[in-house]
Parts: sequence; C-alpha cells; structure tokens
Amino acid sequence: VQLQASGGGLVQAGGSLRLSCAASGSLYRVNDMTWKRQAPGKQRELVAKITRGGTSDYADSVKGRFTISRDNAKNSVYLQMDSLKPEDTAVYYCDADVMVNKNYEFNYEGQGTLVTVSS
Repeated sequence: VQLQASGGGLVQAGGSLRLSCAASGSLYRVNDMTWKRQAPGKQRELVAKITRGGTSDYADSVKGRFTISRDNAKNSVYLQMDSLKPEDTAVYYCDADVMVNKNYEFNYEGQGTLVTVSS
C-alpha cells in the first residue's frame, strides 16, 4: 500500500492551497485518514483527521481555516487550506489506517509535501 500526497507549494499569507492524498495498492478498505505536519525544528503535529463516515476533527490552530474531506471511492483525502499564515509552513504528511484484508489493519504514511507560506 502506498500513499501519494500532492498539492504543496509556495503561497503568500492569506492565500489558499489544496492538498490531496490517495492510497493505492492491494487494500480492502481505508478507515481513518489524517493530515499531520512538521515545521523545521518542531515535532510533528496532527492537523486534521477524518473517519470513513466523514466525522472530522481539527487542531485548534487550524480550525475555521482548514477543511478536511475524503472520497471513499477513490481512497483519497483532501485538505483545503485557506487564510494561510507563515506559521503554517511545514511538510505535510497524510497517513491512513488501511485494512489490507478483512482481519488486518495497518497504518501507512505518505512521503510528505512541502507547504511554504511567505509573509
């Protein structure tokens, strides 16, 4: 199973970006999907999480600015980021709890995509 993230880039403060991540390979079902980020010199932190049923949760720092969504048919998760701030600059990672068959679930993480917000 692989997770492929895309959509990062350079944007000015106040701008928007949309990140995408798709799971591929031999899988049975994708359950919870999560976006995390790691800024230079800081620990990785959870940004947003969404269950298969669509229930979402956000870090306080992004509430009201970021929106997580998913497409179960495409095994994909998205992160719409609006009103971006310089402190949002980080490498963004997606991860997913993937059932590889009816009995086993593993956590997989993608390679990360860099988001840079200039002031």
